[in-house]
Amino acid sequence: MKKQSQLLLIAIAMIFIAAASRFLPHWHNFTAVGAMGLFGAAYLPKKYAFLIPLAALWISDLILNNVVYAAFYEGFVWFSMRSVFVYLGFLAIVAIGLVLFRSVNIKSVLVASVLGSVAFFLISNFGSFLVDPMYPKSPGGLTAAYAAGLPFFWNTLLANLFYSAVFFGSFEWIKKSYFKAQLVPE
Repeated sequence: MKKQSQLLLIAIAMIFIAAASRFLPHWHNFTAVGAMGLFGAAYLPKKYAFLIPLAALWISDLILNNVVYAAFYEGFVWFSMRSVFVYLGFLAIVAIGLVLFRSVNIKSVLVASVLGSVAFFLISNFGSFLVDPMYPKSPGGLTAAYAAGLPFFWNTLLANLFYSAVFFGSFEWIKKSYFKAQLVPE
């Protein structure tokens, strides 16, 4: 197996490890999900940059919704409509990564982590405003939705910075230590 194929398999495995980390105890919104999207954007071929991280997220959601949170749903849940804006926010993170990662370096990872966190916050909390009946459909309701999400934003930002450092740092270390090769997205 060529080095490039081995590195691609390692990158895919790391994405699924990031998704599986959602099953470990963690603070609210302190997960590897955002870093997983950025990592996929940086190291997967462009045609798979959205697909593989999104599949990993969806598979972990299937398990969470049907095992961990099964008491909150009737029957098997393939997809929750409340998750639409979470998935849109996640796709925005991947898109930000695709735009910013012309080369992977500390600055681009930091900027992408911050911008991805902000985009996810704006999109997911806008979705909460739209679908949650507790928020009046007014500027005050939108403000309330963003205010309610602010504590979660800080955990998302810290998680994206932390897990990006772990995943990008680990992958670069693996490349330099074991492969001495570059994974070039197509």
